[in-house]
Amino acid sequence: MNKPNNNLLNTFIKLVNIIDELREKCPWDKKQTMNSLRHLTIDEVYELSDAIIKRDNKNIEDELGDLLFHVIFYSKIGSEKNIFNLSSVIKRISDKLIYRHPHIYSNTSVKDANEVKLNWEHLKLKEKARKGVLNGVPQSLPAIIKAMRIQEKAKNVGFDWEKTEQVLEKIEEEIKELKSEIKNRASQEKIKSELGDVIFSIINYARFLNIDPEEALEITNKKFINRFNYLESEVKKAGKSLNSMTLEEMNLYWNKSKKYK
Repeated sequence: MNKPNNNLLNTFIKLVNIIDELREKCPWDKKQTMNSLRHLTIDEVYELSDAIIKRDNKNIEDELGDLLFHVIFYSKIGSEKNIFNLSSVIKRISDKLIYRHPHIYSNTSVKDANEVKLNWEHLKLKEKARKGVLNGVPQSLPAIIKAMRIQEKAKNVGFDWEKTEQVLEKIEEEIKELKSEIKNRASQEKIKSELGDVIFSIINYARFLNIDPEEALEITNKKFINRFNYLESEVKKAGKSLNSMTLEEMNLYWNKSKKYK
């Protein structure tokens, strides 16, 4: 066990004291509830995610600090309601980590990281007494992340494709079904459902390629923004307006913008 880091302890205690003081004296902090903080916490997680994608270490540090502030703030509110406190939150996660890592803190043996993950999921099911494998997937997760979590949990009990090629074939099959529904002028709900199947299959394929589909899509979003900004800038330099141009004319500038990745 590592020796206590006095500097770490002192800086942590200082932060806790600051938050206690803000809760007591600041009008904004005094009025916050768990519900009012919830959407702000979600924003902070996305800001951290953005900083990680950009590999912006300074902002990663800042956003981690913001998240730590939120964790301590929720704990402060919990202590006011006598439902939990910072000490109980820390103890709970410590106990959980020890329990879910029996290969470190007990005599369980594992071969690799994948087996660690399988053990984690099995212990989680047992610990929370869940009725089903997918019951632990939060309903409020964004759809892409939720699809990844669903697929990963199904994989952990052996329900998964054996080869990457099978997933690609499934995408092609789902696209054919989507085309068929569109051709047959199916209802909007049916087409939406089939499109969802295509997207779900593509997310599954990304998982097999060890690619985060959310990150891959964000890379494309930023690439599109950079290229469109170039198009817009060049059109303005030429004294033209996008609204008055044909798609063919815009595509000439778009093709030039492809140097922007």
